[in-house]
Amino acid sequence: MKKIGKFFLNILKVFYNILDKVLITPVSKIIYRLNKRLSKSNKFLDNVLNKKKSLIIFSLVIAVVIFLFVNGRAVSLVENESEILAEQPISVVYNKEKYVVEGVPETADVILMGRQSDLYLAKQLDDHEIVLDLSDYKTGEYNVKLKYNHSVESVKYKIDPSTVKVTISEKISSTKTLTYELMNQDKLDEKLNVSEVELDTNEVYVKGSKSTLEKVATVKALIDVTKLSIDSSGTYKIDESEGNVKEDEKAMTLVAYDNDGNIVNNVEIVPETVGAVVKVDSYYADVPIVVVPDEDSKMATGYAIASATPSATTVRVYGNQEAVNGIGSIQAVIDVEGLNKDKTFNVNLTKPKGVRYMSETSVSIAVKVAAEATKELPGVSLQHKNLGSDYVANTTNVEDTTVTVILKGAASVIDSITAENVYAYVDLSGLGVGTHDVPITVEGSNTLVSYYAKVQNIQIKISNKN
Repeated sequence: MKKIGKFFLNILKVFYNILDKVLITPVSKIIYRLNKRLSKSNKFLDNVLNKKKSLIIFSLVIAVVIFLFVNGRAVSLVENESEILAEQPISVVYNKEKYVVEGVPETADVILMGRQSDLYLAKQLDDHEIVLDLSDYKTGEYNVKLKYNHSVESVKYKIDPSTVKVTISEKISSTKTLTYELMNQDKLDEKLNVSEVELDTNEVYVKGSKSTLEKVATVKALIDVTKLSIDSSGTYKIDESEGNVKEDEKAMTLVAYDNDGNIVNNVEIVPETVGAVVKVDSYYADVPIVVVPDEDSKMATGYAIASATPSATTVRVYGNQEAVNGIGSIQAVIDVEGLNKDKTFNVNLTKPKGVRYMSETSVSIAVKVAAEATKELPGVSLQHKNLGSDYVANTTNVEDTTVTVILKGAASVIDSITAENVYAYVDLSGLGVGTHDVPITVEGSNTLVSYYAKVQNIQIKISNKN
């Protein structure tokens, strides 16, 4: 007992020395300085502060105040509190080679409860992993509790949701044809075009539950053209004389889609990625610019266009080969409503479908106006189109195999037009056996001229072959 008493006495001495050094002595110095300044004007205060007992009492009052403050802070550290760890990832443990698990949310919230000091340790020490252990479960539907790995035992926890309903199915596989989809083509150099993609394989295995695999309509390799390393500098230098083809091998991510184009999740695709050879070329063609009056506009009565000269006669178009080869011309449409004198038009050119880049996007067109003239052009052969393959068509009158076409335009323009420059036809779409009164349509190669058949309609007899 003496040893214990001596031990506590020594502790009290240490505490007193610390209190004297940390609190009483500093406070006394402050009071002394304050007293020195006020000694000339307040003798009573001087007498009080010079007494040792007064200094001790004053120091004790300050000590009590500090103790209450520190004690309040200490209480807050031992009071129970709660804290939410939102959207913590869920780790699922199961036989991934044999089963498919559906119904597991990606995250859950963890509510920690305990003293503030313990909560601080728990947040620092724990890895905050939520585990769904299905290692002992077979196929079927189950309500399974989630578990939270924690190392600070004094902290309690709750998980929201605490249980999840899962469906465990046998993993099956099926073979799907692999296609590809080009992404971010709008970000590729406009003069470049992906002309060919050759995938390493045309088939992949898709694994998952039976119900999920039934949703899979197609599997695509997503090819981001912005990630193609066209050359070492990251840019493609076009050699227009050679066409210049470049190949790049990349690993492409595979994605499964349903019939509506939505991504099908919870499936395994084997292999996860495939390689591909992407051929990038720069295909182009030079096509003529043709000036065309807007069909909804009419020139002033008695006037016609004598000439329409664009600032550029051709435009170079870049795109995929099939689209570019199908372009006969680029139209520059002008609004001639009420036009009766020379005028220069500024026209924006419309990019045809399949074209990525045009060397000219706008042209200025110098239009010269002249008096309108009329000319009859006889002997234009009458053709027919869109007739069913089981039928033959003939005019009811032998002399109607040719028609007379009326030309309207500037005299200098229509004088050079012959029957070979004009195409007259009847459209027999949807017509069957019998005699039909059909309209005659006339077109010409010169877009500055108006074309009309002198006889608007004609009798056509359709009969079966043989």
